[in-house]
Amino acid sequence: MPLHPQAEALRARRASSGAPPLYTLTLAEARAADLADIRAAAGSPEPVAAVEEHRIPGPGGELALRLYRPEPPGRQLPALLYLFGGGWALGSPDTSDAICRRLTNAAGCVTASVGYRLAPEHPFPAAVQDCRAALYWLAAHAGELGVDPGRLAVGGDSAGGNLTAALALIARDENGPALRHQLLVYPNTDHAADTPSLREHDDPMLFNRRSVDWYWGHYLADPADGAHPHASPLRAPGLAGLPPATVITAEYDPLRDEGEQYAEALRAAGVPVESRRYDGMPHGFFAMTGTLDAAADAQRYAAERLREALR
Repeated sequence: MPLHPQAEALRARRASSGAPPLYTLTLAEARAADLADIRAAAGSPEPVAAVEEHRIPGPGGELALRLYRPEPPGRQLPALLYLFGGGWALGSPDTSDAICRRLTNAAGCVTASVGYRLAPEHPFPAAVQDCRAALYWLAAHAGELGVDPGRLAVGGDSAGGNLTAALALIARDENGPALRHQLLVYPNTDHAADTPSLREHDDPMLFNRRSVDWYWGHYLADPADGAHPHASPLRAPGLAGLPPATVITAEYDPLRDEGEQYAEALRAAGVPVESRRYDGMPHGFFAMTGTLDAAADAQRYAAERLREALR
């Protein structure tokens, strides 16, 4: 179907403003512009019962971890570790702040967001290692945080979806924290992807195949690292035994096909999967609840899936 009218209006505003594609900017400029765009499209952040800032040990030094609570501390609640997007090179817990607030309230869970290290200053596998440290810290400190260690989930959008898939593989392979669910929102799943959606989406006013190449170029110090399953989860030798998954994709997204391929690969391995494509939507739509009705719908759907999985 055509680009949704609300998404088309967003594209037209970007074109009329003369905003350059992020991949034409310096990293500092792109990081600032990315956060400003996300905040502008997200609408007013929802209030939550409490927001806590923690410092936790990481493999490369201390990491910032932000905790959102749907109610005051008191009883044990399920928890979601949400990993922000930004192509592994952009972003911070502020990037996913509005998403985390809405999921916290709608799913009734504690949500944690970690400030993992960014590329190219810290290329693969630094982000994966930091996200692993956050998950293991959350599980180890569950009691004092008011979290039920038996009801943990991981999730993220775009590069955060990629890191979510990698983290699920790690937790399975290491007999680490038992995960109830993984939420994968338009994830990168294969560095070497050559799909119809990747080839056909080249609109400079939207996230496109040049964006994908730019982010991978920052993330991988050596292109050969892209074959590692923690960089390209679709290349994992086996997906059996992974937690049930929710996969959300967007029609006008170069990553659409590889996200849907990963959903099919999970199903083929016996993993319960529910996937949903949002027609007429571009990459990044999930964060745009102040601009796109489909974003609010997708977040409600994600929260319902999480609430069910974490009961």
